[in-house]
Amino acid sequence: MPEIRRLPESLVNRIAAGEVVERPAAALKEVVENAIDAGATRIAVQLVDGGLTRMEVTDDGCGMSPDQMALALERHATSKLPDEAIEQVVTLGFRGEALPSIASVSRFTLESRPRDGATQTQGWRRVVDHGELVEDTPAAMPPGTRVRVEQLFAKVPARRKFLRTARSEYAACKDVVHRLAMARPDIGFTLDHGNRRVLALQPDEALATRVAGIIARELADNGVAIDLERGDMRLTGIAGLPTYNRGVADHQYLFVNGRPVKDRLLTGAVRGAYSDMLARDRHAVLALFLTIPAEEVDVNVHPAKTEVRFRDGAAVRGFIVSGLRQALATGDRRSAQSPDAAAMGRWQAEPLAQAAPAALRSMFEGRDWSKPSGSRVASPTDSWRGPENTDLAAPMGRAVEAEELPDDAAQYPLGIARGQVANTYIVAEAADGLVLVDQHAAHERLVLERLRAAGAEEAVKRSQALLLPEVVEMEETSCDRLEDAADKLEGLGLVIERFGPSAMLVRAVPHSLGKSNPAALLQDIDDDLARHGEALLLGEKLDLVLATMACHGSVRAGRTLQVPEMNALLREMERTPRSGQCNHGRPTWVKLSMEDVEKLFGRH
Repeated sequence: MPEIRRLPESLVNRIAAGEVVERPAAALKEVVENAIDAGATRIAVQLVDGGLTRMEVTDDGCGMSPDQMALALERHATSKLPDEAIEQVVTLGFRGEALPSIASVSRFTLESRPRDGATQTQGWRRVVDHGELVEDTPAAMPPGTRVRVEQLFAKVPARRKFLRTARSEYAACKDVVHRLAMARPDIGFTLDHGNRRVLALQPDEALATRVAGIIARELADNGVAIDLERGDMRLTGIAGLPTYNRGVADHQYLFVNGRPVKDRLLTGAVRGAYSDMLARDRHAVLALFLTIPAEEVDVNVHPAKTEVRFRDGAAVRGFIVSGLRQALATGDRRSAQSPDAAAMGRWQAEPLAQAAPAALRSMFEGRDWSKPSGSRVASPTDSWRGPENTDLAAPMGRAVEAEELPDDAAQYPLGIARGQVANTYIVAEAADGLVLVDQHAAHERLVLERLRAAGAEEAVKRSQALLLPEVVEMEETSCDRLEDAADKLEGLGLVIERFGPSAMLVRAVPHSLGKSNPAALLQDIDDDLARHGEALLLGEKLDLVLATMACHGSVRAGRTLQVPEMNALLREMERTPRSGQCNHGRPTWVKLSMEDVEKLFGRH
């Protein structure tokens, strides 16, 4: 039998480095987090070749004395756990492995001078070359700490060859700095790559300013601020409007108690919140900051602390989904092109009228909108408020000179209808510009919100009992997950029960999914349970069904509308949450200000 022996310290450090220091960005994250925990107000990061050749982090934090520096380079030595309550840690780093791990696979220079001059009046330098101490001398420097990492993995060629190009490693390092800078808008950050200043952020910035400055300047005009509380949880940040989206999800920044995380439960919550407002291949742009009691979240799940585990994941997800949807519904911007925010807010504060005018009822009841109609010309002199009695079959008449805007037109942010273009787009005149509305996209959103208000969400969850219950064979662990979630699934219309160790019996499915394959449906739900700890997919499937129903029941492109119908549609949009985008995330309207129009004609 092979003998059990203790591993040499150098090898232990390299093994730990494999967990903590996967690439330059991982080392940079640890060092910058140390600077934040040291109380720094300014942090400067310098990179050469994306950190492959050299990275340097300088801060103005509390600094360290020589004996503290020596301890910092020993394994499992840390100042961030004042007691043994590791489950309630509030600092970013606490494992005590980062610095010795980095020093074991690079040429590592640590320079520091305490801010308190009473204990140490001069700075000190310690240099460790791939685990071997080569310098321990005084150093001239201001209070604070400077860490330099050079020749990363130079003596570990097996690890070095798996690193990517300098450009890829730089992109990862930049992302690390961005996330930490967003988490702490009170700290100033600079980032230099080679001889180029890439980022310069001043301390004590407003959160929205810091986030928009890092992600994209236009986010400030295309996002809604979030500040909500529920019990001990608080959610702040900025969420991009559904019409302001990206093709990849790398512009979603999530934080828990100030710690940047990439958590599947949180990303799933974001996806659920935007589920009926974004196309399937588009992703929201946002930065969310969740504050939760330390005892309600476990940050010890991952060596790099990028994943967390919540004690009550369902409550956290529900809070984020409802908070995001509430912010997007009641925010002061309805689309990527904003009308008068105050006026739109006044309209949406009013409840929907119980009895809709005839012109609006005609759009929801008794008409077949599934096919385009013949072309007709709309008369802009037709009543713009939507009279009760409208002859829907009468010819629209010839185009005549438009009448003057009513005195109270400024109250209506989307203006009054003047006609159609291509029997698809409504042209409206607002007090300060022109509004173009996609009639199908707009009506699709209105139908969906009316279906929800009428309780259609509950209707699609009604169960449809199977004539013959279906047995679905699955792995035992999958059956365990589904059995634990059976009560919640029954609330969504899916009735299942355990049928032996490795099978589930499906007795009923949601009425709207009656034609689905029960085996495939259960497999998808189990995958979702395995990823997120709860079944999100079925609810999203039902949302998709509701959105599909709304799409088929809405006004099609190519349908001629009378002017009263157009105005009724505009008024309903002003009152309806999320009316700035259709169920697929496309904008329902755009606006040209009078200044924009004058520029087009050279009048400005």
